[in-house]
Amino acid sequence: MKITRIRCYRVDLPLHEGSYKWSGGKSVTTFDSTVVAIDTDAGVTGFGEVCPLGPFYLPAYANGVRAGIAELGPHLIGEDPCQLGKLNRTMDAALKGHAYVKSGIDMACWDILGKVTGQPVCTLLGGRYGDNFHLYRAISQEAPEAMASRVGEYRAQGYRRFQLKVGGDPGEDIARIRAVAAKLQTGDRLIADANTGWLMHDAMRVVRAVRDIDVYIEQPCLSYEECLSIRRHCDHPFVLDEVIDSIDMILRGHSDRAMDVVNLKISKLGGLTKTKQARDLCVSLGIAMTLEDSWGGDIVTAAIAHLAHSTPPEFLFTATDFNSYVTVSIADGAPRRVNGRMAASKEPGLGVTPRMNELGRALIDVA
Repeated sequence: MKITRIRCYRVDLPLHEGSYKWSGGKSVTTFDSTVVAIDTDAGVTGFGEVCPLGPFYLPAYANGVRAGIAELGPHLIGEDPCQLGKLNRTMDAALKGHAYVKSGIDMACWDILGKVTGQPVCTLLGGRYGDNFHLYRAISQEAPEAMASRVGEYRAQGYRRFQLKVGGDPGEDIARIRAVAAKLQTGDRLIADANTGWLMHDAMRVVRAVRDIDVYIEQPCLSYEECLSIRRHCDHPFVLDEVIDSIDMILRGHSDRAMDVVNLKISKLGGLTKTKQARDLCVSLGIAMTLEDSWGGDIVTAAIAHLAHSTPPEFLFTATDFNSYVTVSIADGAPRRVNGRMAASKEPGLGVTPRMNELGRALIDVA
């Protein structure tokens, strides 16, 4: 089987709640997502998706996905999409870095592999554990009382894990954590995610002030070294996210005892192939994981579902359902939240069929 054509489509994903806000005054109202379609000479087409969380979050941006695929695509025509290790080596040789550019291509090739073997991607990623898995809900940054009021609303939708967006003024962040924690019930989990937003002295103030609260502290500072310093002065379970961008960083963090949980984002690592490698390493090292991506719609959510459903449950801290945050559905068959949980499709591949009328015309077409 050979790749004969690669197409990219741009789609806007507006948010149900109007905007999504996190540290440093960053916010997004509509996400610019890229859907990747890979055609083969066997008549099988696979689909992937990449959706950066704006150019001010990670070194990734929406137009960069499409420009990168226009550069990379000609090197992949004639390659076998089912030979995923070889394909990834070809991509890495043709385009140094830019992992996020490669993510949608790799995702689409897993979709193809599932379709031609008649298996869901979760089976190919290691097997299907249980009937479904827990999701978390991010609470966009607002005033403390407004954020606390969201807990009851989200719990009514079945969520029991709440990721609180902090990383602003430390005094207000302390109030945010306390206000939300006061709304928790037995079995709930609270994560205070600063998204790199605190300086070390601010982070120290916050973790000392909330020492009596059952809360996870996530990515308090920009660099690994700063986060490690806070970790060593912190009694709380600790999560690293933005700095976890490679196998090397997982091994370094494990060696330094820098975290209890890591967030693995599919596009940040370069696709399902490399995220599976990172996931399997974390299982071997005994590190729990949140499995997600930077953002996305139905196709990214399907990929997350397959990755999460193929992860041993004791290592799956939580996962996310991005397609429930946005107003536009771009694919039929995508997994949906049911009482705060989600399940991967049992259909071959990712189990989704893009709505081509939502995608419009291809902006990139490589053949």
